Amino acid sequence: MDYQFKDIEQKWQQFWADNQTFKAEDKTDKPKYYVLDMFPYPSGAGLHVGHPLGYIASDIFARYKRLKGFNVLHPMGYDSFGLPAEQYAIQTGQHPAVTTEANIATYRRQLDQIGFSFDWSREVRTSSPDYYKWTQWIFMQLFNNWYNKDADKAQSIAKLVEHFEKNGSAGVNAVADEEISSFTADEWEAKSPNEQQQELLKYRLTYLRESTVNWCPALGTVLANDEVKDGFSERGGYPVEQKKMMQWSMRITAYAERLLQGLDKIDWPEPLKEMQRNWIGKSTGASVKFPIDAQNSKPATQNYIEVFTTRVDTIFGVTFLVIAPEHELVAELTSPDQKAGIDAYIIQTKKKSELDRMADAKTVSGAFTGSYVINPLNNEKVPIYIADYVLAGYGTGAVMAVPSGDQRDFLFARHFSLPVIPILDTQDITVEADPTKEGRYINSDFINGLAYKEATAAVVAKLEALGLGKAKVNFRMRDAIFGRQRYWGEPVPVYFKEGLPHLISESDLPLLLPEVDKYLPTESGEPPLGRAEGWKHPEGDYELSTMPGWAGSSWYWYRYMDAHNDREFASKEAIAYWKDVDLYIGGSEHATGHLLYSRFWNKFLKDIDLVVEEEPFKKLINQGMIQGRSNFVYRLIDEEGRGTNTFVSHGLIGRYKTSPLHVDVNIVENEVLNINKFKAWREEYQDAEFILENGKYICGVEVEKMSKSKFNVVNPDDLIARYGADTLRMYEMFLGPLEQSKPWNTNGIEGVFKFLRKFWRLFHNDVWEFTVTGAEPTKAELKSLHKIIRKVEEDIERFSFNTSVSSFMIAINELTDLKCNNRKVLQDLVVVLSAYAPHICEELWVMLGNGAGTLSYAAYPKFNPAYLVEDEFAYPVSINGKTKMNLNISLSLESKEIEEFVLANADVQRYLDGKQPKKVIVVKGRIVNMVV
Repeated sequence: MDYQFKDIEQKWQQFWADNQTFKAEDKTDKPKYYVLDMFPYPSGAGLHVGHPLGYIASDIFARYKRLKGFNVLHPMGYDSFGLPAEQYAIQTGQHPAVTTEANIATYRRQLDQIGFSFDWSREVRTSSPDYYKWTQWIFMQLFNNWYNKDADKAQSIAKLVEHFEKNGSAGVNAVADEEISSFTADEWEAKSPNEQQQELLKYRLTYLRESTVNWCPALGTVLANDEVKDGFSERGGYPVEQKKMMQWSMRITAYAERLLQGLDKIDWPEPLKEMQRNWIGKSTGASVKFPIDAQNSKPATQNYIEVFTTRVDTIFGVTFLVIAPEHELVAELTSPDQKAGIDAYIIQTKKKSELDRMADAKTVSGAFTGSYVINPLNNEKVPIYIADYVLAGYGTGAVMAVPSGDQRDFLFARHFSLPVIPILDTQDITVEADPTKEGRYINSDFINGLAYKEATAAVVAKLEALGLGKAKVNFRMRDAIFGRQRYWGEPVPVYFKEGLPHLISESDLPLLLPEVDKYLPTESGEPPLGRAEGWKHPEGDYELSTMPGWAGSSWYWYRYMDAHNDREFASKEAIAYWKDVDLYIGGSEHATGHLLYSRFWNKFLKDIDLVVEEEPFKKLINQGMIQGRSNFVYRLIDEEGRGTNTFVSHGLIGRYKTSPLHVDVNIVENEVLNINKFKAWREEYQDAEFILENGKYICGVEVEKMSKSKFNVVNPDDLIARYGADTLRMYEMFLGPLEQSKPWNTNGIEGVFKFLRKFWRLFHNDVWEFTVTGAEPTKAELKSLHKIIRKVEEDIERFSFNTSVSSFMIAINELTDLKCNNRKVLQDLVVVLSAYAPHICEELWVMLGNGAGTLSYAAYPKFNPAYLVEDEFAYPVSINGKTKMNLNISLSLESKEIEEFVLANADVQRYLDGKQPKKVIVVKGRIVNMVV
């Protein structure tokens, strides 16, 4: 029977599901291997052909590892809390859980039909209460811990309280808020419980603080930086403003150095590691306190502005100070005559996201506060400005501006007519580009004539002596905001009593999402949870914000290890066995989000002895994006500039005035438009007319991001229905290297389908009867087989899946030419190909007489290099310079023996036609040429 892929694939998908073929063992003598994909958010649109790329690669690797004798954990689940379901709920009134469940059903159907070897018995959903119970529990552990710098790890808050009770605050070296108090043990004891709790909040790893956030009034929620573009929300395109709000935060900054050092110990792509290094942003420099000039203003909160600088040696070149528009002292520093300008600038700044403010290096803007600080080393008055390129959450929210040493400062100074003081005798606005540049300081008091290192040391020493500065290591990374004013997320397990947060009891976990009448903020501006009737803790009010989207994804790989444990997030035994993820595949867009937060949580869990590894993911691969291949039709424009209902074929558009329109790629084949389907596509086109070329309408083509708006989304369901899942799997790998982006082109999939059909034919005769023999393989057959055994093994181990597909095609062509139908050769070939095309290989495995089971746990064939040793060579035999034939001759023969062998051949004698060669030229291992 010909290759019936539909029946074969449905049969084996059902077999795998019924028999839980890919269920990983929890106890085994096999070595473990944990293969993980970044789990998807289940959107209503389902999968397009770009989504499965990484899943197919990880599945090939997982299947290969099983064949190599590993106990493989290859799970899948859903990151199912998120804003899209909530926005749909706001629009329709449908509960997000209903939408999410329907979307998951679509994803599961699509994933199953591609034939992935997932262990579905361990499926997790971040929106399921039995999962987010443990997300809430981990939040509680973070709340109950602080970071001890001396121990360089998290420790229990109880241990900190014990220290306070014995020694007060003396000797505590913690990552904490700036404004921590100094107190004795007696003073601690004298504090009320609320005062003690207030002090402990300054140390906890998760805490409340006023933060500047991206607030979207239309969505009624805070947005992460990556959810904002050009001052508008990515979802919906609504205006976003900067706003100060009380938010939960997590002290990821406590782990900054460990996060940085850990990058040297993991096998991740270097560009991704560099992104994290830059995000963490370690800088060595100094903090400097600039006293506020009391003649102009007297702030009640503090009498100085602190800055961090990596170039403290340039302090004598400071001619102005810039603070963030959100800086806590702006209101107190603003003089009456400058208030209007400052207020207007702050309103303008609120319309920009932080990313936009950081990225815009050439535009200069700001406003003068009317106040001054005093340079601590030369007592010069320095004006204070606000500018949006300084961010409140980075460093101290203030910078000392040196126009002669920084390009942006220089542009700012020129714009506001501020002085530029040269401070190096090699000055050219380049100090910051090369801090080791040899030059001598000028206009710089006691460091005049010194070089960089000596000048820096002298300035730091002077500042320390004055009590106005010190050497300091700073990190650009800020603490992570851990709250969203949304409904569809994990409730924070906290209630408020007398204005202070308290954890709920662990026995009350999970704290379930309550029902609400609408998924919008309340009329008084509270988050949607404020609408829940009767949702209240016996001792106070619950927190009304929910956790951010990254909460549930920051530990999910551990839940897969022990997915149904209702006593702990995962057992010690399961964690001790699986340890960490051996291979993680996902997109590089998560570099400074999910991947950073996951490393942070993992290190914290290691600190409190809940996990055994410092890093969660040993090896990570970023799969490239499959881009869409867009097609265009060209609408004819009339003389008045209006669009007509006539369309011009691509090759003729130079003769007419036209306008391009995206067209559904699913009604285009080999760039030829199906005109009837186009007319049926939209009502407005049913009477369309066409200017054709050679009787066809040829569409334009362009590579773009795959999206519904460009009508270039290709649904894998359609391709599987037409060609089968095995064809789709192999074709996605065939498109190019896994890590590179590449355009989708359905036109090429036919060739892969023909390859699989040719592979199937190897096992059948001309009338499609299954026919294999038990004869001993020939040398040529064994050579072809062992070439592909070695090639696939090498390719999979180095994740070069596309080159394996090419090699399979070559091997099948060779074996077809050899008319190979040998059981020993074909059975090994089936095993080698099975990771890529599992359905067809499972079917052939059974047909070869291996019982009704599965080949998933067969042994990968052993490569024998002896079969690739060349002991013969096909010599081209030429007569008078024209090649007549090839003769296989042993490479052990010498030239005279080769000549005798050739002349004794009957076919050679027929070509010679009884003539004796005048000369026989033998080039050993190359050619035999006879001159007649």
